[in-house]
Amino acid sequence: MPVAETELAYRTPYELIVAVILSAQCTDKRVNIITQDFFKQFPTVESLAEADIELIFELIKSCSYPNNKAKHLSGMAKKLLQEFDGVVPSEIDDLQKLPGVGRKTANVIASVVFNKPAMAVDTHVFRVSERIGLTTRSKNPLQTEKELVKHIPEELIPLAHHWLILHGRYVCVARKPKCDTCGLTNFCRYYNKLSFK
Repeated sequence: MPVAETELAYRTPYELIVAVILSAQCTDKRVNIITQDFFKQFPTVESLAEADIELIFELIKSCSYPNNKAKHLSGMAKKLLQEFDGVVPSEIDDLQKLPGVGRKTANVIASVVFNKPAMAVDTHVFRVSERIGLTTRSKNPLQTEKELVKHIPEELIPLAHHWLILHGRYVCVARKPKCDTCGLTNFCRYYNKLSFK
């Protein structure tokens, strides 16, 4: 994956945090469609903090869990203003204080916006890491995160996060991995198990 970056469209840290909150259980393609109109209506943290939850819901209703996400977006904007002067914080612990921002979202923001060595583990990263053999029987995303950061050089972690996501999205897909087009078969635990059957 020569271009290893998020597929979410954003221009500012505020826009990325909105997009990442919306992306839970939703495709980046759908989120990018939603955010085009969303950011016209709410171009700033202040405008989102003042918005009616019903209006937020109307703009995001085509994504998964729009009721919860509308509440999270409103709460996130209000908390950003109250506690962080409207500025998206760079520290993972601070990010996790925001409604709708769990560890994965915090790691995405820290990694993408602030280039910190934070490994966000979504379903793609979790599956691909285990399948390739980068982790061994991780039971949850936090275990996977800890194992990956232990073995990946710090300066590569922000890139590695995207390498794994994109590999899982386009090559090492969940149901039928495209092993015939994969460049990692020499090293892949899953492929090597298959080839010995």
